[in-house]
Amino acid sequence: MLDSKTMKPKNTPPKPKMDWKLFLQQYGGLLALLVLFVFNAIFTPNFLSMQTLNINLTQVATIVIVGVGMTLVIATGGIDLSVGSLMAIAGALAPMIFMSDGLKDNPLGILLAFVLPVLAAAALGLFNGLLVSKFELQPIIATLVLFIAGRGIAQVLTNGNLQTFSNPSFQYIGLGKVLGLPFQVILMVLIVALAAWVMRRTVLGRSILSVGGNEKAARLSGIPAQRVKYAVYAISGLLAGIAGLITIAINSASDANQVGQNMELDAIAAVAVGGTLLEGGKATIVGTLIGALIIQLIRFTLLAKGVPDSVALIVKAGIIVGAVALQRSRRA
Repeated sequence: MLDSKTMKPKNTPPKPKMDWKLFLQQYGGLLALLVLFVFNAIFTPNFLSMQTLNINLTQVATIVIVGVGMTLVIATGGIDLSVGSLMAIAGALAPMIFMSDGLKDNPLGILLAFVLPVLAAAALGLFNGLLVSKFELQPIIATLVLFIAGRGIAQVLTNGNLQTFSNPSFQYIGLGKVLGLPFQVILMVLIVALAAWVMRRTVLGRSILSVGGNEKAARLSGIPAQRVKYAVYAISGLLAGIAGLITIAINSASDANQVGQNMELDAIAAVAVGGTLLEGGKATIVGTLIGALIIQLIRFTLLAKGVPDSVALIVKAGIIVGAVALQRSRRA
């Protein structure tokens, strides 16, 4: 029947209202990134130039690469504080290889300088996984071991000295360009795409989320939780090794005291802002990319407006607190 006043069917259920809170929880990061981009495009001179865009992308590339590994670890309910130190170890090993007497100016030396340091970082990441899974140490304690000792290992390898070099073949990973885009940015995109595919389409991805959501239930259902943890910590180490090579390639030098400094904090911040639950059980690789870009653009925006970098660090801390608070609201 029709209502005589409105000429609409009686007892029609009201249209569901837009749940803005849920919308912001799901798409807030992407919306914030869009707002920052539009703001800078309008108010920051030369922001849309290829030079400025490339600068922002190259500054965020290593954070994203390390952040991808951190996302996988956190998705299992863990944490990896050692990534910065593993970057330093990989960065210390590479010049020792391609500048050694037998391999200097030899293509084999360049190949080994790419492969061996990354494998060494992956092996040390596997050691973290062993401490967490086999010996059942708390992840924050297990990875604190290499957070401290790893930096010392890098310093011992280099005798505490700065290693400077000029090797275009090796430095292509940090300074090369493909069709005007920095090679490290292309590498970052490939790593993000591969990790996102693994999480969505493979048994490993589903196992990671199961272990992080309820490890006991995952074990009872036949998921090899130990091997899953070995895998994510090894991957985290491997990606940290790649980031370490990119860092020294850009700087034309390897400094064991500086390579990877505070990288673990930047990676965790990107993961948290990107929407991955810090308690495990959920992971969003693309969210980590978005989170890293948000942090980078906020820092860039503040610096472009003359705000000191120290203030930018305070703002970044506030963003992390807000992201964690939003996670709590979402769980509630």
